[in-house]
Amino acid sequence: MKLREETGIDIKIRLCDTMGYGVTYPGAALPRSVDKLVRAFIEDAGVPGHLLEWHGHNDFHKAMINATTAWLYGCSAANTTLLGLGERTGNPPLEGLIIEYISLRGDQNGIDTTVITDIANYFEKEIGVRIPASFPFVGADFNVTRAGVHVDGLIKCEEIYNIFDTTKILKRPIIPMITDKSGKSGIAFWINAHLGLTGDNAVDKRHPGVTRIHKWIAGLYDAGRMTGISNEEMEKRVRKYMPELFLSDLEKIKFMAAQAAMSVVNQVIEHPVMKTMKPGLQEPVMQQFIEENPSIQFAYVVDMNGRKTTKNITNIADRAKYENYGVGTDQSDREWFIKPLQSGKIHVTNFYISKMTGALCITVSSPIVDEKDEMVGVFGVDIKFEDWVKRVEDIAEATQIALREEYEAKSKSDRWI
Repeated sequence: MKLREETGIDIKIRLCDTMGYGVTYPGAALPRSVDKLVRAFIEDAGVPGHLLEWHGHNDFHKAMINATTAWLYGCSAANTTLLGLGERTGNPPLEGLIIEYISLRGDQNGIDTTVITDIANYFEKEIGVRIPASFPFVGADFNVTRAGVHVDGLIKCEEIYNIFDTTKILKRPIIPMITDKSGKSGIAFWINAHLGLTGDNAVDKRHPGVTRIHKWIAGLYDAGRMTGISNEEMEKRVRKYMPELFLSDLEKIKFMAAQAAMSVVNQVIEHPVMKTMKPGLQEPVMQQFIEENPSIQFAYVVDMNGRKTTKNITNIADRAKYENYGVGTDQSDREWFIKPLQSGKIHVTNFYISKMTGALCITVSSPIVDEKDEMVGVFGVDIKFEDWVKRVEDIAEATQIALREEYEAKSKSDRWI
C-alpha cells in the first residue's frame, strides 16, 4: 500500500487459497478463516476492499461458500471459471457465482443469465466436455423431477417443484423424469417442455403418439426395468411416433399433404378392381379418386417391370393434353417406382418440378397387391404442392429444393451436358 501511495497507481491484492483450506466457521483462526483474512487485509493492512480478489479452489467442496463469504466481508472480486473447470478440483463455477451475486444484490444488474445455458451447450457440443447430469444450473437433470405424482402439481403450480423460473432465467424448462409412474400427463408434459411447445401447439395427453409411448414404457417396466427413461430414449421415441413435431414449416406442409394422399391411396389400392391390374377396370376408380381430391395432378399405374399400363388420370381440364402421355413407357428407373418395389411400403418423394405441367409436385406411390398378397404393380399420384402452400416463401423454398434435386440428378446422368 506504500507503493500505491507513492505512485498513485492502484495495486490489486489476490488472496489465494490454492489448496482450498479456507473455512467460514465462526471462531475459526487465521490463516484458514476466510472472513478474518479479508478483514485483516482491509483493517490491518489498509487494503481497500475494491482492490481485493479472492482466488479459491474446491479441494474440500468449499469453493462457492468461501468465495461468497469473501464477498460478504468486503472482498470486491472473486475469481471463477466456466463450469468450475480448473486445476485439480477446479474453482468456483462462473454460473454458480452469477446466481449467488444476483441473490445477494436482489437484481440482475444487466446480466443475461440465459447465456449460462448457451455456455454449457457450447462446452458439450463444440468442445466435447461432458457435464455431469446433476451439476447445478447446467447439468441435464438439475431441474428434473422423477416422481410421476409431481406432474399434475407442476402443471398447476411449478413453484412447488422448481427452484426458480428456470425457463425465464436459464432457458431451461423443468422436465419430469419419465418412469412407469409418469402416466400420459407426464409424457405430454415432457414433450411440451423438451420441445418448447405451448398454446395451440402443445401436445395433449390424448394424442395417439403419447398413447404409443406410454405403452412402450409400460412394456419396459413389465420386463423388469428399474431405471428412469433418459432424455435421449424419450426423444428417439417421440421422433418415431410423432415425427411432425420435428419438422420445419415447409416439411409440415409436405407431411400433411403426404398423409392426406396416403390415406386416400390406401383406400384406392384396396379396391378389388385395382388388384386385377386391368387398366379398363382401374381407370374409372382412379378417375373418381381424382375428382374427389382436386390437389392430385395425376394418378397412374405401372406393372412390375415399370411399364405404365394406365392413362394419366387427371382432371377434365387437362385430360386432352396429358391423358395419353407416357402410356406404355418404361418408368423402372424412377424413385417412386423403385422404393415401393424394394420396401413393399408407401413412398413419398422429395419436391420436383413436373416435366409435363411445370407444377411443383411430390409423388406418393404404393405397392398394389393381389388377393394372394403378392405385389403386382405400383400405384402413383402426383400432388400439386402449390395447392397446399399459401406462403410465397414456402413455395420458393420448395422450388429451390426441386431445382437442386434436378441438377444433382442430371449431373449424375450421361445426358448431362
